[in-house]
Amino acid sequence: MTTTVKLPSALEMKLRQHCAVSGESISDVIRIALEAHLALSAAGTSTSPTALGAELFGRYSGPADLSERYRDARGSVWDDVATTKTSRRDQRAP
Repeated sequence: MTTTVKLPSALEMKLRQHCAVSGESISDVIRIALEAHLALSAAGTSTSPTALGAELFGRYSGPADLSERYRDARGSVWDDVATTKTSRRDQRAP
């Protein structure tokens, strides 16, 4: 069966360059890519951004109101750093 596929110019150029280097035909490369895509779809594997990051979502937790209090939290951390630097400087002073 013959099927026409419309590709953006940049993708077509990459495909042609790949085929020129690898010696594969355009039809073979497209056929292999399509078979791989359909196999993933049949297996229920999704390559959506949500699916790719699913194992990371909710992995790290913090206070429920963190987005509301981030300036306060950042300020207290900065105060601790400034205090540490000041005490080090005071210890070095003769």
